[in-house]
Amino acid sequence: MSIQQDRRELERKQKAQSDRARRAADLRTKEARKRVDAAKADQAAGRTRSPSQAQSKRREAVRALEAANKYGRDASALEAEAAGYGSDAAKLQTKIAKAETAERQRAARQQIIAQRAAQVQQRQLAQQVASSQERIAMSEQALRALSAPKAEKLRILMLGASSEGDLRVTREHTRIRRAVEAALHRDQVEIDVRLSATTQDLQDGLAKFRPHVVHFSGHGDEQLISFEEDVDDFHTGVVVTASAFASACQATDSPPTLIVFNACKSSGTADALVDRFAPLAIGMTDSIDDGDALNYAAALYSSVANGQSVNSAHLAGKAAIELSGGEHELPYLATAQGIDPTKVILVKQPPTG
Repeated sequence: MSIQQDRRELERKQKAQSDRARRAADLRTKEARKRVDAAKADQAAGRTRSPSQAQSKRREAVRALEAANKYGRDASALEAEAAGYGSDAAKLQTKIAKAETAERQRAARQQIIAQRAAQVQQRQLAQQVASSQERIAMSEQALRALSAPKAEKLRILMLGASSEGDLRVTREHTRIRRAVEAALHRDQVEIDVRLSATTQDLQDGLAKFRPHVVHFSGHGDEQLISFEEDVDDFHTGVVVTASAFASACQATDSPPTLIVFNACKSSGTADALVDRFAPLAIGMTDSIDDGDALNYAAALYSSVANGQSVNSAHLAGKAAIELSGGEHELPYLATAQGIDPTKVILVKQPPTG
């Protein structure tokens, strides 16, 4: 339920509480009057010398007392209802306060990300212009290198970061591993999974594992992604620019062929990496549902491990989202100049005999 719905429900509960309390107060007033009437009639019965008048006054006192008791019972029921509505309203107020605090924290984080993005924007534009010649040369070199899969196994470095614990990165990596293990060429794929990934995990994984594919699942926003700090508590994470990520990937003798960002609004980061060095990169054009992200990733790597091209694997991931009723247009494949993703096959069964 959204904060707006909670607020409307709180208003309804408070209105109901006020209504029950008002009606209960009216009944208590009527109860008090009837008890006064009963006392007066009883006193009158005691003063009169006429037996018939005394009997009439006593009946009048009994009727007034019965009416007072009924008013009292009805008032008690309304007071109990008012108390129940009051309890519900208090719980809703606590829930709304927590949600508003979380909303303010998210807004503050987005503001920090936006400020940092503005600070690096001009530098990134300058870097793109300065590296245009280098990009063309590297694209031509990459095209020659990607004409056929290498004889070695495909190595996939999987990084997961959810510093606030709000993403199912463990579930995503489990889905991917199962999809690969069920594929035709499963023996030709090696996976190095690093959860709660820090920037040190990125550098260590690149240097030691020498991955062909780097997969990042976590939070992102345009030209920024968020890694974790090496701490045990939930925290806001470490913001890394696309430029810094590209520099880390380039600081190796065998840069990755494909970068996958399974993170919200990461298409700009994918473009930035292709501009810098990567032959292929995948990102999301807007915020993506957690379930859609899981379905896309599992179908993507299943298709890759079955020997399909990167383009076909990308389309398979989008189809998996569409089949489940999700927003299948969000995944975005960026390619360097001269790279045809329909011809890039990352996994191929080696010849036997």
